[in-house]
Amino acid sequence: MSHMKFTKEDKENLNSKLGMHALLKSKDVNLSKALGEAKYSVEIKRKQEELIKLQNWVIENDQKVVILFEGRDAAGKGGAIRRITEYINPRHFRIVALNIPTEDERKQWFFQRYINQLPKPGEIVFFDRSWYNRAVVEPVNNFCTDAEYKTFMTQVNEFEKMLIQSDTYLIKLYFSITKGEQAKRFKEIKNNPLKRWKMTPVDEKAQALWNDYSSYKKKMFKATNTDHAPWLIIDANQKSKARLKAISHILETIPYK
Repeated sequence: MSHMKFTKEDKENLNSKLGMHALLKSKDVNLSKALGEAKYSVEIKRKQEELIKLQNWVIENDQKVVILFEGRDAAGKGGAIRRITEYINPRHFRIVALNIPTEDERKQWFFQRYINQLPKPGEIVFFDRSWYNRAVVEPVNNFCTDAEYKTFMTQVNEFEKMLIQSDTYLIKLYFSITKGEQAKRFKEIKNNPLKRWKMTPVDEKAQALWNDYSSYKKKMFKATNTDHAPWLIIDANQKSKARLKAISHILETIPYK
């Protein structure tokens, strides 16, 4: 390790509380790994402080913010939401992860149950999977008819336009992982008794249906990556980088300063 050159900032990061924690938590001292972790910890804390300022601006100015988290199973959507909401005021944000629709919801206009979850003035709503379920997950798993899928695809851009025109900020994030990375994460989830509950029957089939998901995902981006509501595709193979990218994009998009 003697050939490694550390900058003044590197040394400060390693000597910080977070850096020491990263150094001491593994049996083998790996300086470059510890430095990477320390840098990440310092940067995410800095961005989390900015998120507090952003939320204060949202509250004080009665703004409405909707952030969609999409991506394949095990892409890290939930983990990213946890880091983003870790220090902000819980009274002024909600995380929405809707269950399978009820009988009544199935008979309603598809967007109705999502409209019921939209933010009040001064609130941020995080959708852990959103109406875009109908663009990918539902058609792949035969949870909707072809006609329902087509109706959704013709309505979604107008729906989002109406949302934005009613003074709501809309951010669409897609967490993208490779097939090998998904397989690795599924294995980790299955082997961890604290995480095993996360594996659903849909997850179990995700690897076998990989190409079908890819095909619908392409169609979704082509049709719904609009000027008024563009997608940000995040390379999510590395969780720490993906989280930082997601937070940076939110901070850049909402004009809170």
